[in-house]
Amino acid sequence: MKGFRSFLMRGNLIELAIAVVIGTAFSAIVTAIVKDLITPLIAAIGGKPEFGRLQFTVNHSTFAYGDFINALVTFLIIAAVVYFLIVTPVARITTRLTRNRAATERDCPECLSAIPVAATRCKYCTAAVTPVAPPAAGPERGFGPSTHRRS
Repeated sequence: MKGFRSFLMRGNLIELAIAVVIGTAFSAIVTAIVKDLITPLIAAIGGKPEFGRLQFTVNHSTFAYGDFINALVTFLIIAAVVYFLIVTPVARITTRLTRNRAATERDCPECLSAIPVAATRCKYCTAAVTPVAPPAAGPERGFGPSTHRRS
């Protein structure tokens, strides 16, 4: 029972549950936007007042292609929002944070595995490698003591 309780209280599980709940709520909002705003706009341009109810029948089988178009537009909007509001900003932040960091690993010349810069032997293939002195890490831009004097 203790193991099950610790499993439930792990941070990753709770964060995942929160992400699912927020994602579901966000999906409902985007679906409403598509259904109530974008689809009627497309329908007005196309001349059909009920875009979501577009369908055709073949041999008593009804094909509701309006629902498919609603789902497709919803997917495209969600994908655009995720890309432009989450992926792109996180990529920019990650690039800014890692831009001035000194390298801590290098490739082994024998097996091409990543090893520490100061290593004298590869931990994977045990080949002897010459250590490289890590570069002197100065303060990152905008951090640390100022380099100009004030009068």
